[in-house]
Amino acid sequence: MKKQVLLISLVTMTLFGLSSCNDWLDVRPETEQKDEDQFATSQGFYDALVGAYMEMASRDIYGERLTMTNIESLAHQWLLTETGTSRYEDYYLMEHEYDNVAYAQAAVKTIYAKLFNVIAQANMIIKNIDERGDVILNPAIRYTIQGEAYAMRAYCQLDVLRLFGEVPGGTTHTELPYSETTGIDQMPSYYDFDAYVEKLKADIEKAKELLIENDPVMTHSFEELNDSYSAIVDDNMLYRQSRLNYWAVRALEARMYLYIGDKAQAAEIAREIINATIDGAPVMTLSGSENFNQGYKLCPSECLFYLSKWDVMDYSRDFLVGGSTTFSNLTSLGITPQKFNAMYSGQNTTTHNRYKNCWNDKAVDQYGQTTIVTTKYYWDDDEMTEDQKMFGCQIIPMLRMSEVYLIAMEGSTSLAEANDLYYDYRLAHEVPTDPDFTSLHEVADYMIPEYRREFFAEGQLFYTYKRLKATSIMGNMQSASEQPVSIEEEDYVIPLPTTEYNPNDINKTE
Repeated sequence: MKKQVLLISLVTMTLFGLSSCNDWLDVRPETEQKDEDQFATSQGFYDALVGAYMEMASRDIYGERLTMTNIESLAHQWLLTETGTSRYEDYYLMEHEYDNVAYAQAAVKTIYAKLFNVIAQANMIIKNIDERGDVILNPAIRYTIQGEAYAMRAYCQLDVLRLFGEVPGGTTHTELPYSETTGIDQMPSYYDFDAYVEKLKADIEKAKELLIENDPVMTHSFEELNDSYSAIVDDNMLYRQSRLNYWAVRALEARMYLYIGDKAQAAEIAREIINATIDGAPVMTLSGSENFNQGYKLCPSECLFYLSKWDVMDYSRDFLVGGSTTFSNLTSLGITPQKFNAMYSGQNTTTHNRYKNCWNDKAVDQYGQTTIVTTKYYWDDDEMTEDQKMFGCQIIPMLRMSEVYLIAMEGSTSLAEANDLYYDYRLAHEVPTDPDFTSLHEVADYMIPEYRREFFAEGQLFYTYKRLKATSIMGNMQSASEQPVSIEEEDYVIPLPTTEYNPNDINKTE
């Protein structure tokens, strides 16, 4: 089967499934008969899993809000002013005015609901694979699907923690729901920080246990699994970068340990990923010039996990502008030249491939002012084949090797090791002659500026500020002398939607 035919069939099946799939994914008390229909065949499980990934790629979560817009506004990434924008959700989130009902709370409620919709779908798969999974005759496929569902739940629940939970090691304490249920009539249990993290660890361990013996990535390279002509595995086990495969789960585990403050454990896992091999070759390496020479700006060759999103350029350029020379102060998102220069201060911008390829400095607003915009989700349609667009452009990065390397560097207790990792990292960015770190303190200082640059419009900076307890963050930078913006612990703890009910809180009502 050709790649294009396979992907078109997957998209067609999913689009069909999301209207027919929504009937069973619309979790209600009377779902039992729907379960029996949906999961009566192996194809039903395949459809359910693909539908869940498509829901993850919804614009209300990872397709936009938790990568490009709302989450980056929380980190003060965008140039937004109260009277100069119509993007009020982003503005009030940037100001951390969570009591704003019409915009900030509306955005938070949407994100929260969508995250738990994905979690409910993952729970539905977990539940039914235990009860009806024997319709999938190949046990390796059955266990892989189950492992992916556990990983999907963990991925989303980790972001519930990173958004709504307390600052790790902070003074404010919260309780959050960890859902293992399949219906809105079933109230999830709430847990304090430590107990919640134990639930996360258990899900990740379960996913690892299921995937390590069954995931094709353990015996075949990602490149082999991206080639549908080879027929080395079942068609439903191809394209593992677009699934929560074993190595993606390990990266998620490293991200979790780093977030909760266990840098040593996070670094150990990151090193295992970096050093892992298949037939003597690295499982995955960092993206470098080859990706950018092909016009890929999202570093697809280093994505351990991405979401396929065929229309990402169509909708994102309405606000990210892409390659346009026209910028609307009301609806577009960009940064000032001053902030752009500050972000890359001290960097070798002559050869730095992210600096050279991921930005558009030709966008001009109605007042003739230049605004810098990201081109990460933009490409030249005329220069790309359909395969190139599918596998190199139409994606949302979720876990990348760049993050794995930064985790390994940050958690290293050896300056020599940190510099060895840093050399490979710089080489991929085409700045190998930049100086080494002279101390582990320098390594630590490097992290926030590099997360800001490397994961711009990918949604990781706010969580980085939060876990490192930053008390000031880079603001709009409308002038070279502008000072950083202060941020307090309470700004990092986004309140749960006011309609959310915590059964452990006797003072809270529905």
